[in-house]
Amino acid sequence: MTDPVYLDHAATTPMVPEAVEAMAEHLGRAANPSSLHASGRAARRAVEESREQVAAALGCRPGEVVFTSGGTEADNLALKGLAWARRQHDVRRRRLLTTAIEHHAVLDPLDWLAACQDLELDLLPVDHEGRLVGPDLGDPSTAALVSVMWANNEVGTVQPIDRVVAAASEHGVPVHTDAVQAVGVLPVDFAGAGVDAMTVSAHKVGGPHGVGALVARRDLELAPLLHGGGQERDVRSGTLDTPAIVGFAVALDLAVRRRAEHAAHLASLRARLVDGLHRVVPDAVLNGPGPDTWDTDRLAGNVHVSFPG
Repeated sequence: MTDPVYLDHAATTPMVPEAVEAMAEHLGRAANPSSLHASGRAARRAVEESREQVAAALGCRPGEVVFTSGGTEADNLALKGLAWARRQHDVRRRRLLTTAIEHHAVLDPLDWLAACQDLELDLLPVDHEGRLVGPDLGDPSTAALVSVMWANNEVGTVQPIDRVVAAASEHGVPVHTDAVQAVGVLPVDFAGAGVDAMTVSAHKVGGPHGVGALVARRDLELAPLLHGGGQERDVRSGTLDTPAIVGFAVALDLAVRRRAEHAAHLASLRARLVDGLHRVVPDAVLNGPGPDTWDTDRLAGNVHVSFPG
């Protein structure tokens, strides 16, 4: 038996050696980055240097990076935090807009808000390739938020985030995007995209499990999910995991710096795989964007195929 070839990088990626080494350096140190003594200050310095590294990789300010336990918590903080804060200021803001093809880390909290918090969930339509149509926000005065993923994790479709931002910003509706699948494969720039909040996760870019971040504008009001020490901008309490955060920052920095080369390599593997599949099963159906628009409309590492029958 030979070692299996691991292809499901949409689910998780192997940790890069540089991230493992960076984490190992901190795992043996007893330190709480909220403590005021020397050990605590050293841990805090490592966290803040990592925050700067993450910010540089994502095109945002360090103060806009809120560390979380991963993408799911970051999505929940963005969606629930925004919905609660918006509703508190204006009771008309009760509509939550998203697409039907979002990850469950987005769909499930929105379903919960609609079922338990007297809010309304509107699913924006997508076309046959999984691309957002429109978007039509309906009555924008009743919209609390819009959440559209940067790129789909199943069929790989890249979404028109620029159109979403243009439609929503005109009416002051905040936009959240789950960019977990996009970072390290597509150019992701928080400031350039014009979104208000963005989710990223370490284990999708060669970092450790259990850590991620919500990038949120400093003036974006969020109601906290967790109450306690108020470690992250008073919207995310809990002792920060210094080794994981350091590993996350190192992996993200490498993923972004190697992005163009990595994407080109993935694209060549994708073409090889699709060609081989069609030789074996000529009537196999490639779902999502086709080869003519792969360079702009589909994640380089994604192949989604149906077999007749």
